[in-house]
Amino acid sequence: MSDTAVIAKPSLLRRVDPAVATAFACIVALLFVGSFYSRNFLSPEYLLQQMKVASFLGVIASGMMLAILIGQIDLSLPWLVTVGAMMSCAVGHGPWGAAFAVPFGILCGVAIGFVNGFGVAYLRIPSMIITLATNAVAQGFMVVYTGGFSPRDSASPVMRYLATGFAIPGLPNAVLCWAAVALATVIMLTRTTFGRAIYGIGNRERAVYLSGVDTRRVVLFVFAISGGASAFGGVLLAGYASKAAQSMGDAYLLPAIAAVVLGGASILGGRGTYLGTVAGVLLITLLQSILSVMQIPEFGRQIIYGLVIICMLLLYGRERVSR
Repeated sequence: MSDTAVIAKPSLLRRVDPAVATAFACIVALLFVGSFYSRNFLSPEYLLQQMKVASFLGVIASGMMLAILIGQIDLSLPWLVTVGAMMSCAVGHGPWGAAFAVPFGILCGVAIGFVNGFGVAYLRIPSMIITLATNAVAQGFMVVYTGGFSPRDSASPVMRYLATGFAIPGLPNAVLCWAAVALATVIMLTRTTFGRAIYGIGNRERAVYLSGVDTRRVVLFVFAISGGASAFGGVLLAGYASKAAQSMGDAYLLPAIAAVVLGGASILGGRGTYLGTVAGVLLITLLQSILSVMQIPEFGRQIIYGLVIICMLLLYGRERVSR
């Protein structure tokens, strides 16, 4: 074996994130365990269905990942998802409404994200506080809009096509939407100064500011993107279910955080890859599927998600603090 090969192999191993490798190993283990509970667990049809289900969480977790990378968190996610779903359904009538339903739902999420970002970046309000507040405000507006009942508006044909259609035979459009969001996120994080600033702010915001970057503007736009991603996830969910529903985003807050943290992103910011988030999303989706097959009630699933987050915080949080 040549000296070059000997040197290249350790270098390649060092580039593999242990957390990402662990997450993919857990995915393989879950597939193996799930095959014991259901013979169809490893069938191509079932796995494709799981990919479709994972797409909704994947889109939503994309925005959460950006917030976590800058050392913040977006707890307004539940009603950002619901606002995106309800507002897109509300305007999705007639030829013009059907065309503008999807962008309008996303823009509503972006607007709420801008409020979050302004509070965090310019008013220096802790992200946990401001996002909880905007979540409550969004909930109040939606309750007023619906009168406290389930919305009567249905999803537009475009929304249904994005969530359930097949532009490519055999590959759901929802998976393509996630792939598009993933590609845009990877390019932004790895090929732009904005992406480098995101990682820099998560590591040491003062140093990035002193280097000439307007860190407040970066934080503002990160929360706007996070709000848009959550709203887009709500649009897809409404298209999948053919209508919006009250509190439809509540079930996605803990899984989104868990998916990002499971993928190796530090909850303190500055470290994480989108490949890790993909692994975390697939892991959470398969875990949900197995828990459903095992008939674990919803409160049991939430307990498991919480324990997973605590365990990963103990691992990655302590590692960052000890540096």
